[in-house]
Amino acid sequence: MLEIKQRKNYRPQLRFAPKENWMNDPNGMVFYRGKYHLFFQHNPDSTVWGPMHWGHAVSEDMVHWEERAIALFPDELGMIFSGSIVVDWHDTTGFFNGGHGLVAIFTHHLDREQQPPEQYQSLAYSLDEGETWIKYEQNPVLISEEKIDFRDPKVFWYEETNKWVMILATGQTVMMYSSKDLKDWRFESEFGEGVGYQEAVWECPDLFELPIDGTTDKKWLMIVSVGDNDKLDVGSKTQYFIGDFDGRVFSPIDTNVRWLDHGRDNYAGVSFSDIPEEDGRRIYLGWMSNWRYANVVPTGGWRSQMTLPRVLSLTHKGDSLIAKQEPVSELSPYVTDQLVMTTRDLTDVVTVPTFKEAMQIDLELQLDAADQVVITLQSQEDDQLTLTLDAHDRILILDRSKAGQIDFSPLFKEVQTAPINTGHVQLSIVLDRSSIELFVDGGTSALTSLVYPLERFSDLMVTSVNQRSSLVSGKVMRLSKG
Repeated sequence: MLEIKQRKNYRPQLRFAPKENWMNDPNGMVFYRGKYHLFFQHNPDSTVWGPMHWGHAVSEDMVHWEERAIALFPDELGMIFSGSIVVDWHDTTGFFNGGHGLVAIFTHHLDREQQPPEQYQSLAYSLDEGETWIKYEQNPVLISEEKIDFRDPKVFWYEETNKWVMILATGQTVMMYSSKDLKDWRFESEFGEGVGYQEAVWECPDLFELPIDGTTDKKWLMIVSVGDNDKLDVGSKTQYFIGDFDGRVFSPIDTNVRWLDHGRDNYAGVSFSDIPEEDGRRIYLGWMSNWRYANVVPTGGWRSQMTLPRVLSLTHKGDSLIAKQEPVSELSPYVTDQLVMTTRDLTDVVTVPTFKEAMQIDLELQLDAADQVVITLQSQEDDQLTLTLDAHDRILILDRSKAGQIDFSPLFKEVQTAPINTGHVQLSIVLDRSSIELFVDGGTSALTSLVYPLERFSDLMVTSVNQRSSLVSGKVMRLSKG
């Protein structure tokens, strides 16, 4: 009975999770007629990966989600793998009788006996705001004779050429295609040969333009997830590239490996399509898990949750241009109570009670160059989740090895690290029943991690190893949907 209760209580309060059974990649995220639509890879018959469908949920604020009926089912062309949804405002497809509506572009995946699987791109459209879907009778619309990995289309309208652009994962590269009507596609270019991280298959690409430091200057950000493999000892992760795009070719400013999130549990993330221009945000959502242990996490009758929605932008850090990410402002109305921590030198342990369920902890620290600050979340069952800010090595270390259930995977107990600055450090921690998302210095560094404590964390402790650092300010805020 206790085990069942605990597993039930791992269900997040603020992040989306399916009512039951399996979920992985977010798909088809789009804003249409006042609602955010989240589709997702879903096996409705089991808590482990299996025949892929598209699940569907809607929200008005990206916090309260209502799960809807399954949107897309497997058929004779195969399972329904990842893809995207656009609003066809000008009826370029002819599906909407001169009006507008939602079009899904997705990968059909067909397993074959004694042969590699086939992957090709197909269409479906909705005449009722995403509630039901009609598959295009002439599917598939894009086939590759050469690529085995040929999947996860992300499509957007490129105004300068009056064409749709598709970016598609193809092994360790991505391919660009263009179309006037979403049906007939022309190959434009290929990106990725010998750049970035190359030791595993690329998946779930995205490409969009972002402002730099809030100015009118802009660059394009390409996100590419990297699948699990033996050479990447942390399992599946997500890399990104910054560059320019002319509607045909993406040109990176460099070919370095940049990780979007330094934690174990943020994968396959993509951004919402058709956020209104007056809003202006690029909002991203990731799958909060890792292929190394996604099928065995101890959540009972449901598996997986999404990250918080995050606003992406670009900023300068020293001489480098990097991606920045912060939780959406829609989270703010859910702050229902808070505890304020006063300024003090960390000459002894600072201990404050927490709110046990979902909460946000904001800390400002003055970190001495030769010091370590240790932040511990502890439960009454002695579960301990520890964050260490190491000024000498300029890293943040997350240790979940003593934070409850960890025995389902050897990787789960290993520490995770993220880069930090010395001196003045800002840290925002958003906790839910089975997750922690860290945003360092305004989101210039992020770390996302699952955690399965046996009891809720009841105390927050902050201490300085060498007693040379100080707490500038701190707040512990309850987050509740009521």
